[in-house]
Amino acid sequence: MGSRMVVSGVGNGNYEPNRNMTRAEFAAVIVRALGLAPEKGESSFGDVASDEWYCGYVKTASSYGIIEGYSDIKFGPNDVITREQAMTMIARAMKITGLDAELTNGEIGELMETYSDRVTVSGYAKNSIAECIKAGVVFGRENNTLAPKSYVTRAEVAAMVERLLKKSNLI
Repeated sequence: MGSRMVVSGVGNGNYEPNRNMTRAEFAAVIVRALGLAPEKGESSFGDVASDEWYCGYVKTASSYGIIEGYSDIKFGPNDVITREQAMTMIARAMKITGLDAELTNGEIGELMETYSDRVTVSGYAKNSIAECIKAGVVFGRENNTLAPKSYVTRAEVAAMVERLLKKSNLI
């Protein structure tokens, strides 16, 4: 993902794969991965200044429906994202790439039943997580857990995005 300029380091030649990823960083990664151009101009989010490096990425990811703000004016660019938030955004990106993981009745429960912490998944994220699992874009962590409330690392996002692009036949 680094050679394709989808992910980048954090400075001084470091990548920091185990560091948590922020919402702004995720917006940049997913926009680059999908080959979308960062939009110009001011963001509708009051906490995303037009002179910030991530403004164009947030605007593009928002306009494509990949990410949402906490409200119409608050995005939280420096907030770290959880695994369930990342999987929800990856599932939205899957629709853009045409990666079909439509679920049949009862399939959500079947796909998630092997994960011991499935009951901790937020209601809004269940369909998206099941779609990601079905498509083979996301896997759990050790001990058959999804770890939905845990923060997602930069390495995990890179792996998810790479699988998204491969399963979508984009790389």
